[in-house]
Amino acid sequence: MNLSFQRLFFAIATVFAFFAIMILAKSILIPIGFALLISFILLPLARRFELWGTNKILAAFLSIFTTILILGGGIFLFSTQIIEISKDLSDIKEKILRILAELTLYINSNFNFVPNLEKGELLQEIKDWINKSAGSLVRQTFNSTAAFLTGLMFTVIFTFLILIYRKGMVNAFAHFYPEDRRDRAVTMFKSVQQVGKKYLVGMILIIIIVGALNSFGLLIIGLDHPFLFGFMASIMAIVPYVGTTLGAAIPVVYAFMSYDSIWMPISITILFWSVQVVESNYLTPRIVGGGLKVNALAAILSIIIGASVWGIAGMVLFLPFVAILKVISEEYVELKPIALMIGEQNQKKDDGSVSFSRRLWGKIKSIVHTSKKPGN
Repeated sequence: MNLSFQRLFFAIATVFAFFAIMILAKSILIPIGFALLISFILLPLARRFELWGTNKILAAFLSIFTTILILGGGIFLFSTQIIEISKDLSDIKEKILRILAELTLYINSNFNFVPNLEKGELLQEIKDWINKSAGSLVRQTFNSTAAFLTGLMFTVIFTFLILIYRKGMVNAFAHFYPEDRRDRAVTMFKSVQQVGKKYLVGMILIIIIVGALNSFGLLIIGLDHPFLFGFMASIMAIVPYVGTTLGAAIPVVYAFMSYDSIWMPISITILFWSVQVVESNYLTPRIVGGGLKVNALAAILSIIIGASVWGIAGMVLFLPFVAILKVISEEYVELKPIALMIGEQNQKKDDGSVSFSRRLWGKIKSIVHTSKKPGN
């Protein structure tokens, strides 16, 4: 095999230019990315409104308005719990400060960094530092909120425009292909839309089911605000691995700070671990589908690259984009190796690779079927 350094140089330069454009134009590309994914979900609803006799503009408006009403209703339901938990933050902050002060005193007593260090003086120093940092924190929060609202407004606008001009956009992109391959290109674009819709709708169902399991589990355990913590953890699980861990850590820390019993955070940890096992082994393969899943390596790389390019928005967007890239790569012989590297469905399903829980479930089903046979 001959290696062309000229082609290698152009390939590397193209990759660097691509990521440079994504970083420099992220204020526009992030809303477009979210709008594209949202339009995949809203397209069937918009088509339903059009079948009922509305034009495209009104159908797009009604689809977006319905989504805003649903999201607003969910936020309103959780707003009371958010207000209640905000009242407990002052007590939790005092406990955190006391634990931090005692930990600092313990370290200082063993290593003697600062002589004659007292707990009251240390607590006052920490409180003064927090008060001084409050101004910069408020400014950062204001700037982040303003940027979020601006991005949200552009996302709504772009979603509305994509739903209106979807056919013209598909035909325009199809004209980049030779005339004999345009029909195949249109078919590929429709397949990408179906993949995006199935992936995102499946993730929404996963969030609802996992949030309900988390919430009822926390309700049985006896944690305050169970539905808030349960659905917060399921929403944060959109960001794989990182979001799952962080979503479970928040109620664990809250229970550790609010309750005297050590069994409360331990039971919450066991609950979230159990729900995660059920979600990863049974819910996601059946709802989202194994053919749409990307393997762990591609998922982790997409999270890392997305975070470095677009921050939190990239962590959320890059994983479904990688799933869509897998579908596009399967349409071209030259890109099939990329689909094989990204996909998870090509892994062997032999006895060594099947998880213990699935083997156990298979044994249980075989026993049940055997017991149902006549004469048993």
